[in-house]
Order: sequence, then structure tokens, then C-alpha cells
Amino acid sequence: MTRPNPPLVLAVGGHDPSGGAGIQADIEAISACGCRALTVVTTLTAQNTCGVGRLLPQPAAQVAEHCRLILRESRVAAVKIGLLGDATVARTLAGVLAEIPDVPAVLDPVLASGGGTPMAGEAVRQAITGILAPYVTLMTPNSLEARQLTGEDGGADCALALVRGGCASVLITGAHEAGDEVVNRLYGLAGLLHEQAWPRLDGEFHGSGCTLAAAAAAELAKGAAVVEAVNRAQAFTWNALKYAVRTGHCQLTPNRLWQRQ
Repeated sequence: MTRPNPPLVLAVGGHDPSGGAGIQADIEAISACGCRALTVVTTLTAQNTCGVGRLLPQPAAQVAEHCRLILRESRVAAVKIGLLGDATVARTLAGVLAEIPDVPAVLDPVLASGGGTPMAGEAVRQAITGILAPYVTLMTPNSLEARQLTGEDGGADCALALVRGGCASVLITGAHEAGDEVVNRLYGLAGLLHEQAWPRLDGEFHGSGCTLAAAAAAELAKGAAVVEAVNRAQAFTWNALKYAVRTGHCQLTPNRLWQRQ
């Protein structure tokens, strides 16, 4: 008797040697949510749980070749994009996504590490909003990233700017805002689609944004609508943070295998 194949999610992003963020986070989250990850590395990084020392972007042509080889062979049900490395990679990935218009894509616009180290300059920000956004089903910036991408201040104004730029929906996460709760808001062209508050957890985490975006991509791959995919991904991520583990001296690492332990 053969088993049904799990949905395939193509994860495109940076490699984090500490395993907290990036491709390894994507693999764990996508697998835990019942899908299988196929991966392409955009950027090698020198980092640990305390911070990022160096970025080593990979050639854009190489990234595109790897993506197209996978897409030529495998029936990918969703794409998750994380750290881009440089603007050329962003433009290249826009071309790749244009070739698969029926496949949902989730973009985690990584502009800084969890510890605050910048990981994207103005050229990358412009490429995200001006070139890549129209091919994105769901973008998941935190509130700081949303402001940097748009120049707006309020969450609704940030989201509206991104949606008007072509992004189908935007989940703005509120961990960087004050309060005992973290409030995440999902927007579409019609405005606010859904709002959900989560108890704020103690500690700082390395890879929470990667976890959320990868889980949302997995849920979309399984056929969930955007609102449901976001709700499931938020619940998964909150528990991964609740049961986080310490693998180094600084930020905690989300435990994306919490359901199996």
C-alpha cells in the first residue's frame, strides 16, 4: 500500500548555521505542518544566536537555476521566500514566480536579524516593494519592517501601501510594539481581514518570523485559504516559541518540533 505524498513547499532563503532561522527553520516548520520542504539557498551567513557577522549572497543566476530545476521536476504547491541577500536575487525570483502564477507565494521580508543587525539595504527594499510584491500571495513583515518598506507609520497605512503595490495580502506582526499581548493583523485590498492577539512570551527568539511564514506557506500548500492559513500558522508559531530551547548564549531557538515531544 502506498502512502499519499505530502504537499511540496519550495523554501528559498538564507542558511543560518545556528539552525534558529533561515532554511533549517523552514524545513522544520514545513515538515511539522505536514508538508515536505525543497530548498534553495540565496545567502550563506556567518551568525549564531547572538547576532550576524557576515552575509555571503549567492549568484542570482545560480538561485534561479536551482529554483527552475526543482519546479521543472516537482509539483510545488507553495513557495516561501525569506532572506534575499541582494536586489538582483529579488528581481530574479520575481521572474521565477511569474512562471508559476497559480502557486501561492509567501514572502518574509527579512530586513534585519532578530538581534537587530541590518540584512537588507535600500536597493533590496525597493526591489521587494516595486518588483517582487506583485507576485506575492502573503507578505509577513513585522511592524518595523512594514514601516521601513513603505515609509508609512500606522499598520493599516503600511499594509495599504503594500497591497496597492500588488501584494495580495499582508500580515503585520506586532511583537515589536508595546503591550502584554502581541497583536497580529491581516490586511487585504478591502482593509483589515482578521486580527488576533497572543499573550506575550518572555525572552527573545531567533527565527520566529521564518517559522511563521514557513508554516503559513505549508498551510496554503495544503489548500487552506489565506485567513485560515494565517490563523493556523500563528498558533503553530506561538507554541514553537512557548516551548523554545536554548542552543546558545543569546536568543532562544523556536522548538518547531513541539508537537512531537
